[in-house]
This record gives sequence, structure tokens and C-alpha cells, in this order.
Amino acid sequence: MNCGALAEGILESELFGHVRGAFTGAVRDRVGVFEAADGGTIFLDEIGEMSVALQQRLLRVLQEREVTRVGASRPAKVNVRVVAATNRDLASLVEQGRFREDLYYRLAVFPIALPPLRDRRADIPLLVEHALTILRARREGAERLACSPLAMRLLRAYDWPGNVRHLFGVLERAAVEADYGRIEAQHLPAELRPASNGAPELREQRYRGTAPADEERAAIVSALEQTGGALAQSAELLGMGRTTLWRKLKLYGLTPTVTDESDLG
Repeated sequence: MNCGALAEGILESELFGHVRGAFTGAVRDRVGVFEAADGGTIFLDEIGEMSVALQQRLLRVLQEREVTRVGASRPAKVNVRVVAATNRDLASLVEQGRFREDLYYRLAVFPIALPPLRDRRADIPLLVEHALTILRARREGAERLACSPLAMRLLRAYDWPGNVRHLFGVLERAAVEADYGRIEAQHLPAELRPASNGAPELREQRYRGTAPADEERAAIVSALEQTGGALAQSAELLGMGRTTLWRKLKLYGLTPTVTDESDLG
């Protein structure tokens, strides 16, 4: 249940249910998701968007393990496991008085902090394959949908301010434009293919090349920008060996600023 997608009154009815005549339009009794999930699990997404009034009702459900439908007088017992998620800093919202402290501690029994995608780039290939599997299933008659090595390097080099949803959106767009089911670098948004003239850490020499080489060069430049010119980190980001990266730098006429003595080896 996405707590940020529904108005307060509708969310209350969806969560806890209502009885006939509880409000205009309530023509019959309705079971809420807490009763429907009795014996199971509810995932409350964007819990930080829930109003303070609904937070009070949710706290009661968690404490008493019973839920009262809107307009009803008798509660019903429920046994539900609650998993909640938010992109907000709940501790900060508690300090601002926008989230109940008692509910915060009730929910934070087993907290799981998920780092932003930019801090777990090793997950990107797995997430890309997962997304492509979903997109393949949606495309009627599609036998394959793959990502080229260069496109994958660009995906791994990007910071992804919108995290996983941002990544999935980019792949969905690229899949529409991809020829023969293969996502290439040119199918990715421009911000994932930075121009090489924006890299102050690099000294560029004369270079002429084909379009695919230009794209690979751009991926290398982007990786060097993000690592401050450290070859070992750049090679890992690009998914290639350090020796291979040295060879590519010579090929494309790039001279990085060495920030790690191990890069000289």
C-alpha cells in the first residue's frame, strides 16, 4: 500500500475498511487491507507521507493488534506483520513533529538501511538484468533484450540520483529505442554520455575515431572524472583490467592525473 498516493480519507478506508453508511458513497461494508492480510504481511510504502491522524490509528493497530473499520464501534483482532519503507529521514520528521515518535520506535524494530545506488555499483548489472527480464516479458514476441558492454559501463558510471526507479526508467526508454533487442550507448540519455571536454583532470591530445570508439572514450572519461583520475578505481568502474585501461588511454590520446601510486605499476 503506497501511503503517499492516496488522500487521507481514502487511505484510511483502504487500510482499515469501513461499514455501510460511514460516509457518502459507502454503500456496503468494505474489508480493509489489515483484515484482508490477517495471518500475512503488509508492506506500507512511503510511510513518511502518512498524516499524523492516521499515524495514531496505525499505532493503535500495531499495539493492540486490532483494527476498527471507519464508522464501526467494534474492533476486529488481526495478526499482521508490517514492513514499512520511506525515502524520508524519519528521525528528522520526529524532531519536526511531523511523525509520531512512539510510532517511529514501534516500526523501527528491525531497521534495514539501503544505501543509494551510487554506493553499490556492483549491484547495477544484476538490477539491469532483472529489469530487462521484466521488459522482455512485456514485449510481445520479444526473444531477447540485452545491454551492450559499453552501455553497461555507462550505466555503472552514472550516479543515479533517482536510484533504482531512475535506472528502470532509463532502461525502459532505451528498450523502446533499441535496435534488434540490443541496448547500445546511443540509446541512453545524454546525461549518461558526458562530453569529454568537461573533464578538468584530463589533458586531451588530437583524436579522431569512429562513433563506437567515441562512446567508449566518453565512458572512460566519465569514469576518470568520478574517481579523480585513479586508474584502479576507474578500471573497476568500467569493468575492465587496469592494463586494458592503460592501453585504451594511449589509444584515445588521454593522459589522466594519477592520484594513486599503485596506478603507476
